[in-house]
Amino acid sequence: MGDGGSDNVERLVDQLDPHRRVRLLTGADTWRTPAEPHIGMGELVFSDGPAGVRGPGWDERSTAALLPCAGALGALWDEERVRLLGELLGDEARRKGVHVLLAPHLNLHRSPLAGRHFGCFAEDPSLAGRTGAALVRGIQSRGVAATAKHYVANDSETQRLTVDVRVDERVLRELYLAPFEAAVRAGVWLVMSAYNSVNGTTMSESPLLADPLKGEWGFDGVVVSDWGAVRANVEAARAAQDLVMPGPGGPWGEALVEAMDEGRVPPEAVEDKVRRLVRLASRVGALERPGPSDRPGVSDQQGPSDRVRAVVREAAAAGFVLLENRGVLPLDVEALGSVAVIGTHADEPRVQGGGSSEVFPDRVVTPLDGLRAALPERVRVVYAPGPRPAAGAGPAPLGPRHARDPESGAPGVRLRVLDADGAVLHHSLQPSGRILEPALPPGAHTVELAADLHPDTTGPWTLGLGGFGRLSVTADGTPLLDGEFPAETDDPAVVHVRPPQHTARVHLTAGRPARIVARRTLAPGTGRATVLTAAGPEPDPRRARADAVAAARAADVTVVVIGTTEGDESEGLDRTALQLDSKLEEFVHEILRANTRTVVVVNCGAPVELPWRKDSGAVLLTWFPGQEGGHALADVLLGRVEPGGRLPTTWPATLAEAPVHQTRPVEGVLPYEEGLHIGHRAWLRSGTEPAYWFGHGQGYTTWAYENLGRPEPAPGGHEIPVVLRNTGTRRGREVVQLYVSRSESTVERPVRWLAGWAAVEAGPGERVTAYVRVPERALQYWSPEPRGWVTEPGRFTLLAGRSAGDLPLRAALDV
Repeated sequence: MGDGGSDNVERLVDQLDPHRRVRLLTGADTWRTPAEPHIGMGELVFSDGPAGVRGPGWDERSTAALLPCAGALGALWDEERVRLLGELLGDEARRKGVHVLLAPHLNLHRSPLAGRHFGCFAEDPSLAGRTGAALVRGIQSRGVAATAKHYVANDSETQRLTVDVRVDERVLRELYLAPFEAAVRAGVWLVMSAYNSVNGTTMSESPLLADPLKGEWGFDGVVVSDWGAVRANVEAARAAQDLVMPGPGGPWGEALVEAMDEGRVPPEAVEDKVRRLVRLASRVGALERPGPSDRPGVSDQQGPSDRVRAVVREAAAAGFVLLENRGVLPLDVEALGSVAVIGTHADEPRVQGGGSSEVFPDRVVTPLDGLRAALPERVRVVYAPGPRPAAGAGPAPLGPRHARDPESGAPGVRLRVLDADGAVLHHSLQPSGRILEPALPPGAHTVELAADLHPDTTGPWTLGLGGFGRLSVTADGTPLLDGEFPAETDDPAVVHVRPPQHTARVHLTAGRPARIVARRTLAPGTGRATVLTAAGPEPDPRRARADAVAAARAADVTVVVIGTTEGDESEGLDRTALQLDSKLEEFVHEILRANTRTVVVVNCGAPVELPWRKDSGAVLLTWFPGQEGGHALADVLLGRVEPGGRLPTTWPATLAEAPVHQTRPVEGVLPYEEGLHIGHRAWLRSGTEPAYWFGHGQGYTTWAYENLGRPEPAPGGHEIPVVLRNTGTRRGREVVQLYVSRSESTVERPVRWLAGWAAVEAGPGERVTAYVRVPERALQYWSPEPRGWVTEPGRFTLLAGRSAGDLPLRAALDV
C-alpha cells in the first residue's frame, strides 16, 4: 500500500497531545477534517462519488463530469477501461481540490428492488471486486484517496440506518466481504463503515473492522464513518473506527479525552487512529505540501474538457447492453428517410441515480439531441413525447427554462437568506430551485427562493416546496401553501438531499409571468435543503398517445425511450415493484404494433419488467449513461461502435419469479436466508429461467465457441484457454465467461458460480483464444472452524460461454 513515510508519520504523531489527537478524529464540517498546524497538516477535503466528483458541497454552479452509473461500469467487464475512468475521477478531484473521493460502492446486487442498485457494480463478488479494485487503482494513481463503501452488507435501503442484517460467517466471507478484500489488496486508502448492523452490532462498532479488515487483510488506511453513523463514544472508539464524519460535534471530542483519562478507551487505540489519519494526509499531499488543486500540471478549467467528454461517451457505449436484436440494429443510415423518437425520456432522460452521489454536469446530451446531431439533414427526425409516466418523486426543480431572476431578469432563481427581522444576510442567483446547502451566515432564520415563472402553457401548474419546518409559497402574493411540516425521518439522504415535496396548484396563463416566492424557516435538526419545483399542465394523454402512434407508423424506424423516474431509484428508499407505469407498458405495445422496426431504449439503473421484449425489433439497455449518453446512443444505433456491455446482474421477467428480493426488515432484522445463493446462483437453484441471465449481452457480430482447452497452472491459480471464432460480418468484442461447478462436495455449494473471464476481439472469420485466469480462491470455500480458506480435493467442472445460462463448452479440472 505504501506507508506514507512511516518514520515521519510516527514523529508527527508523537508531537500531538491527547486533545490535539482527538480533535483530528471528528470532521471540522460536513466535508472537511480539521487542519493541525502544529505538525503542518492541512485539512482533508472529501467529496461524494462514484458517478463524478461534485466537490465539497451542493452548488449547481460547480459543474463536474458525469460518468455512467456504477451498474454500467460493472457491465463493461473491462478492468482497463474502469481504471482509466478512475484516473478521470482522480483528475476531476484534483481540479476541485478534493483529497478523498467516497467511491467505489462495493455492496452487491442482492435484490433487484434495492434503491441504490444503480450505485453498485454487480451481483457477483468477483465481478464487483475486480471492477472496484480497478477503479481504486485509477483514482489513487492521481494521488487522491479512494473509499471502499459501505462496509458491509449495506445492500438495501429500507431502515438502512438501523437494520440488523443476519448473515452467517461463510456467506459473509465468500460474498459480501469479498469485494472489500479485493479493494484492500488493490491498496485502497479508506474504507467507510456502514449505517447498518451485522449480526447484532452496528458497523461503526463492529469487530469486523478489526478482523478481517485491519488484522487479516492488513488494511493500514482510515476507517471513516458513513455520515452520522457513529452513535456511541466508548464503543466506537474502542473498536477500529477511526474518523467520525461529519463534524463539528458528534460523540467523540472532549468526551473521548475523558474516556481515555478514565481508562475506558486505551490511549494506544486513539494513537492508532491518529497515525492512520496522518498517514492518509501524507499520501494525498496534505503534509507541508500544496492541496490537490494547486499541484503542478493541474488544470483550473471550470468544466470537463473535450477529452473527458470523449472518454465518458466511449465508456457509456461500451456499457450499453443489447438485450434483443431481430436484425434492426445497427441502423442503415443510407436507407433511412425518417426516424420517430418517442417517449419523454428521449428529451428528459435520467442520467444518474438519486441521492448523495449526484453531480451537476455542465451539459446533458439527450437521446433526441444525440440522434439529431448524428443523422444527416435529409433524414427527418420526428419527436413525440407520448403520455407522461407517473410523476414519481414529483415535479422537477424550477429551472432556467421557465424561471427568471426577479432582480436581473437572468435565467435562474434568486436565493436570499434572511434574519428574523427579514434583513438580507446573503443572496445569489442559482441555476434552479434546488438549494441543498445555502450559505447560513450568523443569524440566519429564513431561506427564501424567488423567481418570475414564465409559463409556456395555459392551465393548472403544480408548484412544490421541499423541506421541513414552516414552509410557504405564494404566486403574485396569493398564498398557495403555508404550514408546518415536521421531519419524519433522520435519514441524511432525505433530510439533506431529497426532502419531501408539498405541492399546490395555481392556474397560469402562457406568456404571462407570475412572481413565485417560497420561504422556509430554519429549525434545529431539520437540515437546510430547500427545493422549489414546478410542473406545467399535463397534456391530454389520449392525444399524446395518438400522436406518438401516428409518428411511429409513418417512420422508417422508431426509437422509443422509456425508463424509471426520480421516485423509483434513489438513495434512502427501496422499490416495491419492477413494473414500469402500467399505462406506459400498453403504450409500448401500441408502438410495436404500429412499427415492427422499433428499438426500445431502456433508461434505468436496475432491472425492470419488459413484458413486450419479445415483440420488439431490438431492446437496448443504456443504464443511467452519464452526461454524454445521447451521443453514445447515436453511436451505437448507427453502428459506429458496438454495444459492448454484458449484464452484471440477472434480470427477472417478473418480480414474482425473482428468487431473492426481500429488502424489508421484520422487527428491525433482515435475515439473508438465501445464504450463498444470490443472483444467477439463486436462479440456477430455483430452476426458473430469467428474462436475461447474468453475463448476457449481444454485439453486432456472432461467435462460435469451439474448444475449452486444458487447464494449466498459473501464479495463484489456473489458466484455461478458450478457442472461439467470429462467425459474423464485422469486427467485434466478446466477453468469454468461465463458471465452475462441483457435483459432489462435503459442503453446500451453488449449482455453479463465476470463476473468471477474459475479453477478446476478432475480425470476421478470425479464430482467437481467450486465456481465462481462475484464481485459487474461486475453488475454495470459507471454513468457520477451523477458520480459513479450504481447497477441497477432487473434480470440478469448468463451463465456458457467453452468460451464466449459455455455456456450450465444458471440461474437468482435478484439484
